[in-house]
Amino acid sequence: METLIGLLPLIVMFAIFYFLLIRPQQKRQKERNAMLDALKKGDKIVTLGGMHGTIVELDEESMVVKVAENTKLKFERSAASYVKSED
Repeated sequence: METLIGLLPLIVMFAIFYFLLIRPQQKRQKERNAMLDALKKGDKIVTLGGMHGTIVELDEESMVVKVAENTKLKFERSAASYVKSED
């Protein structure tokens, strides 16, 4: 009984740590993976480096992004930070 009472603060600290840090990070990672899987040709994106452009080619690991009239750059698919909303 005494060991259970002694472990109770540790268990409570772990529960708080889980709900405040681990679970939200897992949720963000799941949302990011879903966004990366949903990328498609024509999406307007912003890369992790801040480059704005439109996806013109896409495969499993990389994407080609048009950033200017005659400028296309190849990025890893994971370099996409977010898809810009269509205003």
